[in-house]
Amino acid sequence: MAPGVAKRRVVVTGLGVLSCCGSDKDTFFDGICGSAPDGERRVQDFDPSLYFEPKEARRTDRFAQLSVAAATLALEDAGEVGADPERAGVIFGTGVGGLATLQEQITVLVEKGPRRVSPFLVPMIMGNAGAAAISMRFGWRGPCETIVTACAAGTQSIGNAYRLIAYGRCDAAITGSAEAAMEPVGERPAIGAVAFGNMTALSTSGESRPFDRRRDGFMLAEGGAAIVLEELDHARARGAHIYAEIIGAASTADAYHITAPALEGAGARSCMEFALEDAGITPGDVAHINAHGTSTPAGDLAEAQAIEKIFGAGSVPVTSIKGVTGHALAAAGSIEAVAVALTLERGLIPPTVGLEQLDPEIHLDVVTGEARPFAAGPVLSNSFGFGGHNGCLILAPVRA
Repeated sequence: MAPGVAKRRVVVTGLGVLSCCGSDKDTFFDGICGSAPDGERRVQDFDPSLYFEPKEARRTDRFAQLSVAAATLALEDAGEVGADPERAGVIFGTGVGGLATLQEQITVLVEKGPRRVSPFLVPMIMGNAGAAAISMRFGWRGPCETIVTACAAGTQSIGNAYRLIAYGRCDAAITGSAEAAMEPVGERPAIGAVAFGNMTALSTSGESRPFDRRRDGFMLAEGGAAIVLEELDHARARGAHIYAEIIGAASTADAYHITAPALEGAGARSCMEFALEDAGITPGDVAHINAHGTSTPAGDLAEAQAIEKIFGAGSVPVTSIKGVTGHALAAAGSIEAVAVALTLERGLIPPTVGLEQLDPEIHLDVVTGEARPFAAGPVLSNSFGFGGHNGCLILAPVRA
């Protein structure tokens, strides 16, 4: 926010999540407080027919299906928002859009010729398909935008939606992100998964171990999550259940490398500092940090170094839920925003599943073993993506 600009207060009133450990908020929270699931981190129980007619489902890529489903769940949770449709926005992120459809249709082109390529290819693969489908489904006619900043997209989408309400353009917004980069095409594996494997970014042990000395890469995941944001007085006037207040957000770039983090997490550090400034709080006010923590050697160390420089060694409890959820790329930040909202509501910090031997170079109070009770206060949530994109949110209990 610009200095001196008065902000309207923005609160979270609805949550929707689809993940490998649950597709309702209670099952999801129990899942991230439990143990890592076996096998692929897929949304195993997802049924598109609950949200789409058969023809519509065939013409909608899985990432957009997850987008609409998550938004539907969030709006059901929020109840009747009642905002002016012209002042209700949709800000929804993704990393690669309809990758499965693109892979499938390239196969059709090669094997069957150009006349067999689907005329729905472009609207199915475009990254803004999820946001567009949500706005059309619910008739929200305010700003409808898509953030495509790799693994920071979910967090930055929520941050942008927060600003729309804080600055007065909107009274409500549906925001979040979705990703579906694991869909095989026939006998062919998902091209995204193959590429990440060839990049050596994926775990070869098949385990996600954030901050562990044995971590060897991330577990690829899919999923989607959405949250409903409202201006505080609007939410109170309709008697909405309020999970948390967003008090700060920030975005920076490393300007360093397309995949590697800046040395000692310099870009991540500045993003966290700007978020604290936006929220008007100090490092000592932060009660918990939801880390990006993907289980990659360089990424976890850089984030830990950045956190230590701002907050000091072991001064604030830190956790990563990716030991359970895996890394859902652009969907990760919004899935974790749901986790943070539930953490605040329930007064429990989920443990960092998979962490058994803390890396001796990491000097943080990382929550392990069981969920840890805490006195709810501001929570910082981090997301850092390929391209050097950094996003941070700060959620807190609603102040008087």
